[in-house]
Amino acid sequence: MSLSPMTPDEQYATGVEALVAEPAVTLGSPGRKGFGSSALQVNGKIFVMLVGDRLVVKLPRARVDTLVDAGETERLGPAPGRVMKGWVTVDGASGECWLPLAREALAFVGLAGER
Repeated sequence: MSLSPMTPDEQYATGVEALVAEPAVTLGSPGRKGFGSSALQVNGKIFVMLVGDRLVVKLPRARVDTLVDAGETERLGPAPGRVMKGWVTVDGASGECWLPLAREALAFVGLAGER
């Protein structure tokens, strides 16, 4: 008997459970609905969220470029022809890299908030 792989929602929930234990990390915003409502934040800034079946993380532009060039992620494009330079998306099938990327995003956004 083989175990079925986790769904993107299950992978995200597992990541949320691990990350909300970190200092200053919160889930969502009170009263917020829609885009980013279930996002993880550090010091009030979103660093990771689930959009559809894709993990979306905030990383330094150079790291984004490296991941995209390696074919591991795609840039977040909120509209055709537009991209958000500091954000990448990871397909739900790539579950094994979600938590490490989310931790990387936490470190990046958390440090940016201290400057």
